[in-house]
Amino acid sequence: MNDFSLQGKVAVIIGGSKGLGKGIAQGFIKAGATVILASRNIKELESSKIEIEEGTHGSCFAMELDITSLEAISSFVNKVDKEFHQIDILVNSAGINIRKNALDFEESDWDSVMNIQLKYVFFMNQAIARYMISKKIKGKIINMASLTSVLGFKKMVAYCAAKGGIVQMTKALANEWAEYGINVNAIAPGYYLTEMTKPLLEDENVLNNMIQNIPQKRLGQPKDLVGAALLLASNASEYITGQVIYVDGGWLIE
Repeated sequence: MNDFSLQGKVAVIIGGSKGLGKGIAQGFIKAGATVILASRNIKELESSKIEIEEGTHGSCFAMELDITSLEAISSFVNKVDKEFHQIDILVNSAGINIRKNALDFEESDWDSVMNIQLKYVFFMNQAIARYMISKKIKGKIINMASLTSVLGFKKMVAYCAAKGGIVQMTKALANEWAEYGINVNAIAPGYYLTEMTKPLLEDENVLNNMIQNIPQKRLGQPKDLVGAALLLASNASEYITGQVIYVDGGWLIE
């Protein structure tokens, strides 16, 4: 079998109804995986499921999940197990951002970003790792880092803090779970045209300034992440763990 094949694998993609998660879902289905899209918005999930199936001529499944509830996470894992009998791959792609000057940040703003971008990413990792260990599955976990894991951008203090935390969390979990055969890695996108970045990138000056920082002189598209995601989800990455792959068009070169 091709080492990059995902044939026979079951992949859960958190935040798979849009943006980068949806792009990864399409790539995984083409590689042969059974893909479960999960988010809080079941209408978005169902719409994306149809769009993905039409684009890939494959099939995927939509399951509602509120990742801010540990009880919901536990119930979700049990439901996936009951219906699919395995979870081989987890991709954490859910995310929010609040753009404000640091001096204007309120406690609720900080908590909102940190909870979605870091706190519940950990608890999703934990729940899936517990499942994999109990089933003796040598699984793959992929967290979503960012350029802001290493760069400090204005008006993004909580986001930068959370994404920096993702990198360190990924390393710590990779170290701890290596003995169980679980690989934990992260993908760090640059700037991509998604629903979350669209309001920012509609400003032509912002867009042009951003592109000047990218040697390839273009924004990323969700499909640009598929190669890195396939590597980290497949047997081709058996000896890769605790790593971050920056998929940024070369931004960090300079």
